[in-house]
This record gives sequence, structure tokens and C-alpha cells, in this order.
Amino acid sequence: MKKPNSKEYVPYFKKYIDLVEDGNFFELFEENTNQIIHFFSSIPESKHNYKYGPDKWTVKQVLMHINDTERVFAYRALIGGRQDEKTKYNYMDENWYADHINVDHMDMSKLVEEFSAIRLSSKFLFESLNEVQSSFIAHGTEAWFSPQAIGYAMIGHAVHHKNVIEDRYL
Repeated sequence: MKKPNSKEYVPYFKKYIDLVEDGNFFELFEENTNQIIHFFSSIPESKHNYKYGPDKWTVKQVLMHINDTERVFAYRALIGGRQDEKTKYNYMDENWYADHINVDHMDMSKLVEEFSAIRLSSKFLFESLNEVQSSFIAHGTEAWFSPQAIGYAMIGHAVHHKNVIEDRYL
């Protein structure tokens, strides 16, 4: 898959896509997957439930947010990849999702394992798409994406949150 042009996604996601280097998408995706797994696996247990402010997420909540977002992104990529013009996806309220799962009791290793499984599933989806399918624009109620834009946004979104944790949590 090639790096998307700016007409393949809503402007909000430019900040994520811009975090992704040029190169072979599948190599970048695999490298990012390994980087995120290693990063979260190496965070000391004393920081797992830490948050830097009263209305901020814990480190485990950030990883759960990445997991939830990747599931939503994968569904959107499936709509585009199947060139589905009828299905409109909806906005995801990440704070609603975070408020409706308690990760305090969950083990970080399980959240990392979950991330790995989601990424593997997404990899299979992206590998199944040809050039036409990967550039098909799927429309939501408030946004639009091509599957390749979603793939790059997945990488950049994970990088963004890794950077935030490095800057504000560790």
C-alpha cells in the first residue's frame, strides 16, 4: 500500500499520517507493531496505573485506547476494502470507550497480547487488498478514509501515544 494523499482522509488525521516515514507499508507496519509491543512491555509495573493529571488516562488506559481505536480503524478499512458504498460508519467517542472499561485489574501483558492480536488481524486485512481496494474512499457520518490512509493512521496513532507516554508519564 502506498502513502495516502490528503484527499483520502479527513484533515484531523494528517498529524498521525505525518508521523509515518516513507517506505514499504508492510515493513513499517511490522516495525511499528514490534516497537509498540516492546515499548509497553518494558514500562515498569509501578507506572501501569499512573496518570499525570486528574482527568488523564493511565498508561494501561492509553494502551486500551490504542486497542479500541485499532479495532474501529480495521472495521473502517474493511468497509473501504470491500468498496462498500452503502455502509456509513459512525464517530468513535474515545472518552466514552475509556469510561466504560476498567483496565485497573487487567495485566499489562494481556493488553499487549491483545494489541498484537489486533495488529495481526489488521495485517491480514491489509494484505488482502489490491491497489484499487486500498485507495477506495469509505464514508462515515463525519469522516472519510481509504484503507491505506487508515493503515498509515494506525501506525501514526500508536507513535503519537508512545510519544505522549514518553514525554508525560515516564
